[in-house]
Amino acid sequence: MNAPEPGFSAPVHWHWREDATSRVPYRTYTDEALYKEELERIFYKGHWCYVGLAAEIPQAGDFKRTFIGERQVIMVRDNDGAINVVENHCAHRGVAFCQQNFGKAKEFVCPYHQWNYDLKGNLIGLPFRRGVRQDGKINGGMPADFKLEDHSLTKLKVAEKNGVVFASFDHEVEDFDSYLGEIRPWFERAFDGRGLTILGYSRQRIPGNWKLMQENIKDPYHPGLLHTWFITFGLWRADQRSQMVMDAHGRHAAMISRKNEGGAGEVTKGVTSFKADMALQDDRVLDVVPEAWWKGPSACMQTIFPSLIIQHNVNSISTRQIIPQGPDAFDFVWTHFGFEDDTPEMTRRRLRQANLFGPAGFVSADDGEVIELSQVGFNQHPDYQTITELGGREVGNTDHMVTETLIRGMYGYYRKVMGL
Repeated sequence: MNAPEPGFSAPVHWHWREDATSRVPYRTYTDEALYKEELERIFYKGHWCYVGLAAEIPQAGDFKRTFIGERQVIMVRDNDGAINVVENHCAHRGVAFCQQNFGKAKEFVCPYHQWNYDLKGNLIGLPFRRGVRQDGKINGGMPADFKLEDHSLTKLKVAEKNGVVFASFDHEVEDFDSYLGEIRPWFERAFDGRGLTILGYSRQRIPGNWKLMQENIKDPYHPGLLHTWFITFGLWRADQRSQMVMDAHGRHAAMISRKNEGGAGEVTKGVTSFKADMALQDDRVLDVVPEAWWKGPSACMQTIFPSLIIQHNVNSISTRQIIPQGPDAFDFVWTHFGFEDDTPEMTRRRLRQANLFGPAGFVSADDGEVIELSQVGFNQHPDYQTITELGGREVGNTDHMVTETLIRGMYGYYRKVMGL
């Protein structure tokens, strides 16, 4: 991990205790200056950010436009089969030249002055570079020392891991396997090298700070309390065998659990979201078939800091990309996928179970709402702080889900990176 740089100083009224990662000042979610510093220190330096799945751009010339932080980037497959990521702004006058989220191109051409770039991001031509002949003389043109190779698009460092593509503006970032650290076996459990198939997308803008979604998927405390579907049907609840695992830095995590039969029990007493008489009119939504690659757990929710969530819950699998939009909003992009060797029946099952998740999902709609309500509370009382002390104040892996250790781990790391 790169050492934090000096430069950002939190105001004294933040009251973030030196020894506490379990008390997070509300201003951490609302302060504009801190947010701008997060973009520089977290999204643009020292970290790998998710940009997509290789299966989204299978052929030469296929591209996808997306974001790292607030900067638009393009993931594109070149004629050699390699995947490149370049920033979406022309080297000439800064125009965001790509206006499509997906497409196919032989080269990229800026609409303003027709500067054109190959699929690796190299400038390969521009109009009137040598000037224009008129009345027996050459008028205009670029200076004699102008070189095409000096004016490429901004090229990012790229890592592809078993079909998942990450990129970084920081070419000194550590290698990707080291970046994953102790979470790597769980990443490779979902992405084991099999070919992927894209099943569909959904997208939402959530009016809350981007870190709240990282917290949400590092928080095993809430699923069996907030989500009626989870506690009632046994998809995720506190009486299941589970593990909470993080990397050595505390930045990445995996919440791992095993489905049970649900129904009434000790963990449902007094829980208003539990609906004992709830029944499905179409039980195919929960037609769960165990798969060999699970190796036991029926759910593994991973957070790859700062921009990716990998969702596996029963037969539904997806990536979820976090794109910050200021201190109080982020875009959340879901890519639902399956495997090339899936049967048609399994593909249909994955699509049905995807109704549990996504912006209007039977489960995930709850998360978007409570994140918005959290942001409302933060703005009302900026001098307060959150409490994340379930399971104690320590940071470490656990073999149960009655804990907030993963959130504490993330904020320990966050404070180091931000120099707080």
